[in-house]
Amino acid sequence: MAGDKILRNGPSVGMAPITVRIPQAAQMLGVGRTTIYTLINSGEIEIIKIGSATVIVVDSLRAYVSRRQLGQ
Repeated sequence: MAGDKILRNGPSVGMAPITVRIPQAAQMLGVGRTTIYTLINSGEIEIIKIGSATVIVVDSLRAYVSRRQLGQ
């Protein structure tokens, strides 16, 4: 139909992800995957299981960095 928007799979332009996979989280923090797993196991950052995939909540990465900046 004329004027209808075409819906496409994938993120919208300019939309920030709310979760990332382990390698992306490591890259965002500038650390290795082992450090990410250590932070997960200690409860410092939050994960969600989606099927067999483990994803990290981006807000928990931001909160972790904020706590570190404050010296906690």
